[in-house]
Amino acid sequence: MTTGHNRFSLPRRVLLLLAALALAGCETTGTGAGPAAQAAVAGPPQPPMTHSRAAAECWMSTEKGTASQDLDKRADYVTKCIDEKMKSADAAPKS
Repeated sequence: MTTGHNRFSLPRRVLLLLAALALAGCETTGTGAGPAAQAAVAGPPQPPMTHSRAAAECWMSTEKGTASQDLDKRADYVTKCIDEKMKSADAAPKS
């Protein structure tokens, strides 16, 4: 019969405690990076929304979501999608 030997020795417990404390201090609500790193994460600025860009994005979305529908229904969806994108682009603040 063994004595009450613990699974972790004292140095392992200390190391585990230090690791837990280090992880507890980690930021989990944002990137934690400076403005330059945030700009790199955000990627390059998006070009302005044009009618042809909206049409291309809307048609691509139909390929993923509604490819089984007939072409007329997909065209109606694309027309509505373009209108929504252009309204959103007009309402967006200009920089």
